[in-house]
Amino acid sequence: MQRNKNLEHALSTIVSKDIDSKSVTNGIDKILLHPILGYLIFFGVLFLIFQGIYNWSGPAMDFIDTQFADLAAYVQSVLPAGPLPDLLSNGIIKGIGGIVIFVPQIVILYIFISLMEETGYMSRVVFLMDRWLRPFGLNGKSVIPLISGVACAVPAVMSARNIENSKERLVTMLVTPFMTCSARLPIYIVIIGLVIPDTKFLGFNIQGIILFALYILGILAALGSAWLLNKIIKTKHKSFLIFELPTYKFPDWKNLFLNVWDKSSSFVFGAGKIILAISVILWALGSFGPGDKFKNAEEIVTQNNPSLSQEDLDHEISSYKVEHSYLGYLGMVIEPIVEPLGYDWKMGIGLISSFAAREVFVGTMATVYSIGDDADIEDDASKRTILSKMRAEVNRNTGLPAYNLASGVSLLLFYAFAMQCMSTIAIVKKETASWKWTLIQVGFMTGLAYIAALIAYQALK
Repeated sequence: MQRNKNLEHALSTIVSKDIDSKSVTNGIDKILLHPILGYLIFFGVLFLIFQGIYNWSGPAMDFIDTQFADLAAYVQSVLPAGPLPDLLSNGIIKGIGGIVIFVPQIVILYIFISLMEETGYMSRVVFLMDRWLRPFGLNGKSVIPLISGVACAVPAVMSARNIENSKERLVTMLVTPFMTCSARLPIYIVIIGLVIPDTKFLGFNIQGIILFALYILGILAALGSAWLLNKIIKTKHKSFLIFELPTYKFPDWKNLFLNVWDKSSSFVFGAGKIILAISVILWALGSFGPGDKFKNAEEIVTQNNPSLSQEDLDHEISSYKVEHSYLGYLGMVIEPIVEPLGYDWKMGIGLISSFAAREVFVGTMATVYSIGDDADIEDDASKRTILSKMRAEVNRNTGLPAYNLASGVSLLLFYAFAMQCMSTIAIVKKETASWKWTLIQVGFMTGLAYIAALIAYQALK
């Protein structure tokens, strides 16, 4: 007893307690950790993060996209026509652009995460969400990747680094791509517009209800898969949430910017190598083809369509080349595989090309149906053109409209579950440092997508 008193007396001369800081922290925690207000504030913060990633990054991403598109066009204009200039402009430059375009989203996400960590709020988020995610094999820190995945899975998977437990970190990275990201939205808009009537049910637009249901489906798929993986993946270490809530403080701006730089540069120079390689492969498959039909595409199309304008003729030539390229023949090769889902070879090409990025499906369909690869789903005129062309398309296997209720719902479910994004595949490989888990993830998601799409088409056809 006397020894403890002596220690307390000695420590009192060298240790000072910041009573004001503790009292301020306790006062703030009464609000932020409140059983009702705490969750409302947290979801408000998440909404702000989502808006930041989805909307605030838009101008920067559009600027990057425009600059790389202009650079590719400039290279094509100053260099003589040929495979090497085409590789440089459409393969390498656009491939690099496909890497850099994600940087604004990554920067914005990590600014928010770093602010939450530096101020001490991240610990409160973990505390709030842990008990809700624990039954699914996740922990409180998993909520940031899951919610961020609604904007883009690439920065979302990267944000799982903050999860210390290796099993929970792995499960979080494996299920985050189920969340409905913004890249799926152009596909959903087009397919829903084609196969779902623009009518109301109980005062609500049916197309809007279907879109909302697809987002809910992504959440359920992520949590269900996490529960399943939690049962399969074994670990010797049981995770417990034991930590001290730090006092609130102003962020160290130097640490914040260093953290953001580290995460952004890690993506560009790490995952970027894989993304660029796949971009070049897809370019090669779509730019070359066997036989005289691909080689003489311009002559053949011009002879068969003498009355077309130059613009329409260019679109027809582009479509003909795609059909007879290696990518086109690959689409025909996989047609027997996708035919039970209600798809033909043209839709098969869309599935293959969208492995570069999900939203590429719309541009690929525009090219295949001779609309032009510069069609923009956000442009009303382009949207009407795409919808009219796709609505008039006939599946050569069934003789029915290619996009009917059965095939449309099948396609929606396929894209809801499938791992159709090489950027996400690349970042999962980098973050897990394992091709094993990356391939398991791709196989599981693609298998689930195929089965769901098959059941839907066979039930509705």
